[in-house]
Amino acid sequence: MLLYTTLGTDDLPRAIAFYDAVMAALGHARLPDWSDGWAGWGQDYDTGFGFWLCRPFDEKPATAGNGTMLAFKADSPAQVRAFHAVGMSHGGADEGSPGLRPHYAPTFYAAYLRDPDGHKLAAVFHRYSAAEDTQATR
Repeated sequence: MLLYTTLGTDDLPRAIAFYDAVMAALGHARLPDWSDGWAGWGQDYDTGFGFWLCRPFDEKPATAGNGTMLAFKADSPAQVRAFHAVGMSHGGADEGSPGLRPHYAPTFYAAYLRDPDGHKLAAVFHRYSAAEDTQATR
């Protein structure tokens, strides 16, 4: 459905350090530089979805949208936990520690962060099974 998404940042090096960490936790390496002032992760246009950062085009300060959130697919609950841990250690702010969110679905396992610019992010594994989660703290 989507080709790519872009978030604005006022500090691209800081944002790159944050997103390199959280995207690596989810198994995504940064894409080769597209052009100066941009950073991206995901796939190229012909392969799938891409996630990009840049300064806002109108040259006004970047702002986070109230009610706006990006949810990234995780392949395991361990990836959700790694996303949250590295995000917190790279300047992110906690918006919801890793765990089940049964009000969405009984198997919906997620963690929520704000990036250093205030954008809300989630990592979601939607097929959680406590019996299969060998790394869960009990």
